[in-house]
Amino acid sequence: MIKPGDEARNLTVCDVMQSEVLGVNGDWPIEKLTEFLVGNNISGAPVTAETGELIGVVSLTDIVRHDNMPNTRAASHDPHEYYLYSLEYKIGREEVSKFHLELESSVRVRDIMTPMIYSVGENTSIQEVADTMIKGRIHRVFVTSGQKLTGIVTALDMLQVVRDL
Repeated sequence: MIKPGDEARNLTVCDVMQSEVLGVNGDWPIEKLTEFLVGNNISGAPVTAETGELIGVVSLTDIVRHDNMPNTRAASHDPHEYYLYSLEYKIGREEVSKFHLELESSVRVRDIMTPMIYSVGENTSIQEVADTMIKGRIHRVFVTSGQKLTGIVTALDMLQVVRDL
């Protein structure tokens, strides 16, 4: 973290990054992703393959975008609702409400993630990080050393730098 007296011009990624990064697996169902993000009070996370390779980034925005796509909503809800309404005519509404019909979506994290990864090295200046975030219209960059994920810098981290100036 930033120490009193540090000049913003001299700050690098290693001064502001978070070393503990919560990631998700590309094979997770979208429901597990939602629980993970909300449960950890984060808006996005890096996506890794089974091998641990960084393959993308996913955020709450991706979930909302997916849920609001007309084709995905019709495909995932129509059959269930058809059978549910069909049951209501043959069985009373009270009895239908006792069924716990929970279907796990076939949608996986890899289906909604953004495959473009913005990464920086630990010695990158925070000015370069800010430029990357602004130009890419993104809220987080990943800190890498070679192919290894070593940290994350979020928009909140950058706001803390501004606050502490």
